[in-house]
Amino acid sequence: MNDDFDFDLSTDQWEVLKALRNPGSRGRLTKTYVVQDLVKLGLVVIKDGVPAMTSTGRKVLVRGSCRLLDLVA
Repeated sequence: MNDDFDFDLSTDQWEVLKALRNPGSRGRLTKTYVVQDLVKLGLVVIKDGVPAMTSTGRKVLVRGSCRLLDLVA
């Protein structure tokens, strides 16, 4: 099985994914259109009106974090 988690996410999308790591920040997400885009990609789900990262979203964030670090270096 080959899991391909390469997504070309915008800066705003990365920021929302990072914010969803911390449960306390979920209520402060102001860019609902970004959350909706992430839902369409399957990286976020809405549970009881609150966005939550999916397992795929976690994998994308972890894998993308390494790529983002490479870009900064």
